[in-house]
Amino acid sequence: MLKKSNAGALSSGDDIEYQLVLHAIKLKYGHNFDDYAQKSLKRRLESHVEKYAFENLTDMIKPIVQDEVFFENLLNTVSVPVTEMFRDPLFFKTLREKVLPLLKTYPSVNIWHAGCATGEEVYSMAIMLKEEGLYENCNIYATDFNANSLKSAQDGILSYSRMQKYTENYYLAGGKRSFSDYYQSHEDGILMSKDLMQNVTFAKHNLASDSVFGQFHLILCRNVLIYFGKSLQEKVFSLFSDSIFPLGYLCLGSHESLHYSLALTRYEAVFDKYKIYRKKQ
Repeated sequence: MLKKSNAGALSSGDDIEYQLVLHAIKLKYGHNFDDYAQKSLKRRLESHVEKYAFENLTDMIKPIVQDEVFFENLLNTVSVPVTEMFRDPLFFKTLREKVLPLLKTYPSVNIWHAGCATGEEVYSMAIMLKEEGLYENCNIYATDFNANSLKSAQDGILSYSRMQKYTENYYLAGGKRSFSDYYQSHEDGILMSKDLMQNVTFAKHNLASDSVFGQFHLILCRNVLIYFGKSLQEKVFSLFSDSIFPLGYLCLGSHESLHYSLALTRYEAVFDKYKIYRKKQ
């Protein structure tokens, strides 16, 4: 198990092992975790050490380099795809009532879900767009750096045990129909309607290392940046600024903000309570 100091932090020897693990990942797969929030990342690597009963962090280097399945499982641990349908319902209600009517004025709309995890937010957006008569004019891009999460998102199979919570969220977010209209029973839970995915493109994209790939009227990146260090946050904000049309919108998570970022000068906080920002003209 990991040896810790009396203060509970990783010892200097363990810190060297930690850096070696990150370096191995970068060399083999190109994933750069140097600027991630270090305490959070270390905790997740520690949990993987415990899960596989390794003696120390460096015991992971060989399977990381030689076993891609092991590495994908490690990514699942590190990326923590925590999400839900209509998470923070009042955010979605504000988006529905205040932002979508403005997007309706465009002949076509490009939307990017950055760090889409297992896709619950993508399905939530698609449902709202359908109900507001905007879906057919939208191109939706859903990206994540975790291939397993992307596959789950594309499969559209969700846990039945979460449906009561999701249904409550849907109605609090201004849902206009029966939520059950959007899914059907499946042997592994429930299957979201394929109609919701007709205008959605899923793709692998790493916010930490990849560049601009399009121009968007709306970008949602919610509860992703809390895992990034300050310098990486600034890099991602710059990426978003270069990807958003003038007067386009950027939506962040409830514990994220532009207020302490250099990028703030490029935006106005139109619905600051719900972390909805509009890029200046």
